[in-house]
Amino acid sequence: MSELTAKIKEVLTSVLPITVIVLILHFTISPLESHMLYAFLIGSALVIIGLTVFLFGIDQGLEPIGHGIGHTITHSNSYAVIITVSLILGFFISYAEPDLHILAKQVDRVTSGQFDNTLMVIAVSVGIGMMMTIGMLRILKNIRLKFVFTGAYALILILSLFSSSDFLAIAFDASGATTGAITVPLMLALAAGVSSMKKDSKLSEADSFGLVGISSTGAILGVLITGLFLERGKLDGTLPETDIINTNLLDTYGSKLFHIAWESFLTLLPIIIAYIIFQVFFFKHKKRKVIDIVRGIVFTFIGLVVFLLGVNGGFMEVGSQLGIQLASMDSSIPVLLLALLLGLTTVLAEPAVHVLTHQVEDVTGGSVKRKLVLIFLSVAVGLSIFMSALRILIPSIQLWMYLLPGFGLALLLAYFIPDLFVGMAFDAGGVASGPMTATFSLAFVQGIAAQIPTADVIVDGFGMIAIVAMMPIIAIELLGLLYHAKSHKASNTDISKKQSIGGTHG
Repeated sequence: MSELTAKIKEVLTSVLPITVIVLILHFTISPLESHMLYAFLIGSALVIIGLTVFLFGIDQGLEPIGHGIGHTITHSNSYAVIITVSLILGFFISYAEPDLHILAKQVDRVTSGQFDNTLMVIAVSVGIGMMMTIGMLRILKNIRLKFVFTGAYALILILSLFSSSDFLAIAFDASGATTGAITVPLMLALAAGVSSMKKDSKLSEADSFGLVGISSTGAILGVLITGLFLERGKLDGTLPETDIINTNLLDTYGSKLFHIAWESFLTLLPIIIAYIIFQVFFFKHKKRKVIDIVRGIVFTFIGLVVFLLGVNGGFMEVGSQLGIQLASMDSSIPVLLLALLLGLTTVLAEPAVHVLTHQVEDVTGGSVKRKLVLIFLSVAVGLSIFMSALRILIPSIQLWMYLLPGFGLALLLAYFIPDLFVGMAFDAGGVASGPMTATFSLAFVQGIAAQIPTADVIVDGFGMIAIVAMMPIIAIELLGLLYHAKSHKASNTDISKKQSIGGTHG
């Protein structure tokens, strides 16, 4: 019960800020149709219940599976086993990620099926599987993180030169959306399992970070390569008209229930099959443990269905509607202020962000305070959504103008900070772009793009998650520089003290 209570608190602080912001806007400058407001409030309640049960289920079922598989493959001492399992598992856990399915459906809807959601999920999952395998081998072969990221982003840069701006925006969004509530815990568990084999504890600690960041580059590569093979040129798109106003609330939610339940079952099925195989041949868990894990999987399924029902039933629709209404005002100040506010509030409430901030404080022995990390991340994500809105309002600002110097700076900083912070920083990019970013914030930005005459719904409507995934990397790296400078100063002070003591004795 204490675990469930903690999860409820986490989720409430995640969803309530958005609900309060929407209600304030409704009663002041941006009133909503009463039917849409009720659908949103029901959607918010479902998102809170669903996300709570889902995260509880992840802890009880999926995380122990990840730990178990990581432990098993590392003790096999066979590269063939590690490569095969990493490829298959990387594909499966990405395929099961709800944030990725939400983004893929948005892409499918906006492009009217030109970039099919199933094709996108498969392309991203293949990329994740490939890069997660490289990430696992990197730990075993002791290859420095900065070299792997330099190689991966150099390849992305080359592919970007041959890709259209719409596929570029979708690709970078996919990298942020795919590292969500299922992917991150399982990948961290796998990385911890592999790196724990090392005798050097300091090296083991540094290697437990970075796998999420490396894997997320696979999502970008997967979409960019798929875009080259599709040969459809530029994607055309419009934001579909909302149907909430024309249907009653029961139909709004009831009509979607069976379809969402079936899709949720299919996304979790590969992980269930993987557990059965490992249980039969490797784990051999006792009956009590199996019951606990099965219960966790059932909770994950129920939570996922309720969460997606809330998101699709009214939550995202209101996000895009607010974007449309605020963007149609004479002044652009309200829309820019809300964009900044959404970023500042949502990142502070992401459960994974709190895990990461505790880790940073623990690993640095308190030199870098948790509150300072939260401030850096909050400002970084606030600026990200603000920059996305600004890019839509000013046609001359293109996505590559943010991403090229941003990721360039991130790679440059990686050569001047401890390896531990390189892994933490690139993992933070995935951690910051959680359920609220993939749903409400993305829909809000697409609403702005749909309303501005000079904007393109695909090129400008997507790309926000990409910026949200980029800015925290730079923020954590700057903290790494701060920590490095503090450590350097402290060691110089110790040397000076020893020399002065030695001089006195002499």
